[in-house]
Amino acid sequence: MTDTPEEPRLPPSLRLLKALVIVLMITMICGVITVVGLLVTRMPNANAALPILPSSLSLPAGKTALAVTMGQGWVGVVTQDSHFLVFNSAGTLVQDVTLTLP
Repeated sequence: MTDTPEEPRLPPSLRLLKALVIVLMITMICGVITVVGLLVTRMPNANAALPILPSSLSLPAGKTALAVTMGQGWVGVVTQDSHFLVFNSAGTLVQDVTLTLP
């Protein structure tokens, strides 16, 4: 007397849709695992080669830095008063270029 009623079967179109959703879910999970795996294996030392600023780098009086860029053996600083200051790797000012902006 404890007969459980049978659930009605899904129509064929819904069974196909259910199968497609399951395949999509498995594909997305595999894709996320693949992307994370590639990021971990391709960039294990992403922060290992960070550039090092010279310890004695100081701007001239009255100058405020807006941006800093680095090259091999030099550091460039753009200031608020439209100057590009070039420092060598020791932190000594090598060149002061005045920028003319349109």
